[in-house]
Amino acid sequence: MTVPGPACAFFHFTRDRSWGAWTARAILALALVVAAAAQWGQAQAANDDVTLEQRVKAAFLYQFAGYVEWPPNSFAQAGTPVTIAVLGADSLAAELSQVVIGRTVGGRQVTVKRVKPGESLAGVHILFIGQAESARLAQLTQTPKPRSVLTVTESHGALAQGSMINFVLVDRRVRFEVALDAAEKNGLRLSSRLLAVAQQVRTGSP
Repeated sequence: MTVPGPACAFFHFTRDRSWGAWTARAILALALVVAAAAQWGQAQAANDDVTLEQRVKAAFLYQFAGYVEWPPNSFAQAGTPVTIAVLGADSLAAELSQVVIGRTVGGRQVTVKRVKPGESLAGVHILFIGQAESARLAQLTQTPKPRSVLTVTESHGALAQGSMINFVLVDRRVRFEVALDAAEKNGLRLSSRLLAVAQQVRTGSP
């Protein structure tokens, strides 16, 4: 079953002042990412489109970290950083490395690392699998890895192959779809505020 996540629902949330200042800042941060996605839809030059698409996806990846609740044992120590691993997308990894400079999530620093197929994912919290690895996506998502890794992709039909969040283009805008069931089975809790701005949310078998 899928549940549509219209953008208008996002703006309804911003009117609820009872959440307090922190929630307002968090919503504003995600709103800026959505606005960046809309900007990308207005771009004209093909090369600029590709570059801005990577920037928008990188910004989303950083923001996702703030809307996921990992099991307590996902972090070895209080100061353990949130680690985002990137597989098969070197240009996005470069963009993401710039995005996270000087930024934190829940008081933790954010680190970015590039990984290769078969490389250990110990200490990784988010794994992004790029389009270049789409032919092996099912194999990669099913490869044994730490239970609490959020898998993010950018390939057609990726949710059916084990991805938890998948980037899609809608009217030349970067959006994302979510497999809530897959995330929960891996011990991850996704914020309702994140789900509210998703293109669609899958809550059970397709």
